[in-house]
Amino acid sequence: MGASEGTRTARHRAASWTGILALLVSSAGIVQLTTVAPASANTLPTTVTGVSPNSGPTAGGTNVTITGTNLTSATGYFVYFGNSQGTNMVVVSSTSITVTSPAESPGVVDVRVVSSLGESATSSADQFTYIAPVTSAPTVTAVSPNSGTTAGGTTVTITGTNFTGATVVAFGASTGVSFAI
Repeated sequence: MGASEGTRTARHRAASWTGILALLVSSAGIVQLTTVAPASANTLPTTVTGVSPNSGPTAGGTNVTITGTNLTSATGYFVYFGNSQGTNMVVVSSTSITVTSPAESPGVVDVRVVSSLGESATSSADQFTYIAPVTSAPTVTAVSPNSGTTAGGTTVTITGTNFTGATVVAFGASTGVSFAI
């Protein structure tokens, strides 16, 4: 090779893409230009930064919006709630996916986005809580105070079990004005 021949390699930055630019100059003055993408140029990690709503029934069927980053940077997407795959998934944008939760056992699971580039790392932001259905009727074990005026207005504390999901508190034929569990 003469003094003007050889291969020259240089870094090349165009917009937000970084690549390798290989320049080959022959003795005849012919220039060959080759651009090669580095391995990491198209493998941005997918992350999950939020799940809304973040809870639903163990039977599944909850329409969930997943927010995150790089949600459109790969193909072959799947969303998993724990070890179960979600259904009806739609990639809305690079920061949003909608999916229907599958049936799963009660408890907290990580929601993971899996694609041809890998899977999102787990964090507290991706958690979804499966809530078991109430299988027993509420049981009252104590009422305090146990008396009040006929005009009403007395704040009453009721102690017992299976109150989650209650929609009304009744005193005989009269319903309470408000309540909190």
